[in-house]
Amino acid sequence: MQNKAHKTTFATRLGIIFATAGSAVGLGNIWHFPTTCGQNGGAAFVLLYLIITIVLGVPGMMGEFVIGRNGGKDPVYSYRKAGSKRLFGLIGMAGVLGGSLILGFYSVVAGWCVYYLALALSDGVLGSPAHVTGTFGRLMAPDNYTPLILTVVFILLTHIIIVRGVRKGIEVASKIMVPTLIILLMLLIGASLTLPGAFKGVAFLFYPDFTKLDAHVVFKALGEAFFSLSLGTACLCTYASYFREETNLFKSTAQIAFIDMGVALMAGLMIFPAAFSVGVQPDAGPSLVFMTMPNVFAQAFPHTVAYVISIVFYLLLTIAALTSTISMHEIGTAVLSQETPLSRGKAACVVTLFCSVIGLLSAYSLSHDGWGLMGDTFFDNFDKLTANIMLPCGALCTLLVVGWVMPRKMVIRQLTSAGRYKWKRWGVELLYVLMRFVCPIMIICILIDKLKN
Repeated sequence: MQNKAHKTTFATRLGIIFATAGSAVGLGNIWHFPTTCGQNGGAAFVLLYLIITIVLGVPGMMGEFVIGRNGGKDPVYSYRKAGSKRLFGLIGMAGVLGGSLILGFYSVVAGWCVYYLALALSDGVLGSPAHVTGTFGRLMAPDNYTPLILTVVFILLTHIIIVRGVRKGIEVASKIMVPTLIILLMLLIGASLTLPGAFKGVAFLFYPDFTKLDAHVVFKALGEAFFSLSLGTACLCTYASYFREETNLFKSTAQIAFIDMGVALMAGLMIFPAAFSVGVQPDAGPSLVFMTMPNVFAQAFPHTVAYVISIVFYLLLTIAALTSTISMHEIGTAVLSQETPLSRGKAACVVTLFCSVIGLLSAYSLSHDGWGLMGDTFFDNFDKLTANIMLPCGALCTLLVVGWVMPRKMVIRQLTSAGRYKWKRWGVELLYVLMRFVCPIMIICILIDKLKN
């Protein structure tokens, strides 16, 4: 059918920055980055991650921004317009599916954050190591349906924000949550740096030992830089359709990348000094935030201080999760509300229902053996399908479309915001080299590495 008119834009420049940065900043920045960093050499990994984020992340983000603002509508329409053929709309549709699957299983972990926030408020997080470990074990027991309920509750919370629209929902929520997240991080960093022996954690994060670099670390840094910016989900493309024509794409991209990298480093600065202070290595994976960190709080601080810090920590995680789920939900809502006769409210309901089914399957599979495919849980199935295949392929297709298919004049028009901002010729040529050759090769390397594992 005919694509509906779409004139909605973000109201302010801050709205653009916070909403788009919020889509990239999430739980991965808070626990995944410090965990991966801890397992792969510390500061040497960090330096590599920062370089790759600039080389791969900035062109990747700009590619989605170019397609999204050029289309001015949902990602299916925008990719069709960029490629001048309906077939290219499948790239946008794959992004919709990937974002919905991520929202489903991601909300399971987000639900755990809500559960632990409630426990922290009731002073139920802290205690002996056995108590902390047992708390998570009881949450994951087969007869405990709390994770299923909280998964749906979190998706519904996301739904409430989405149905309010771009300006009153996404933009307002992002303007509140992203600054709040940064403030909470700063408070926790301040507490962490006051601990005895905290400098060991700071040194681990900022003083590189290049003898620890090898091919494995390079691939880990590639993957971390790629996934931390939500490349390949069509989320950035969707948000770019809400950009005004005068929005400076390069400046916005640089600011968002800086916020994303900054939050990751702040998370490391929050976790490493505290963990090193009590002799804990932060390489425990997802259990880091639900078992390791409560032990760190209990050991490092007096009980009253630990109580307050645990509340702030789990509030931080909950907000970080919500900023990401909003963007994942918006992808599908935008497509259904603009490509079908459904209103925005009804489109959001369809996305919420689908993601709830995915979330319930994922949550239930974690506590019931046999619920999944190929020996994994449904949670792991959805995680591997999106992270290992759909996101790299989506980002690769985006770069190939912008670099090889879109007319250069069309790309230049978006890069310069219709001539408002000038680009040096060498800058344009460098970006094209990155988008045509360097970034696709890097993504293919990530894809091969993921498929091997």
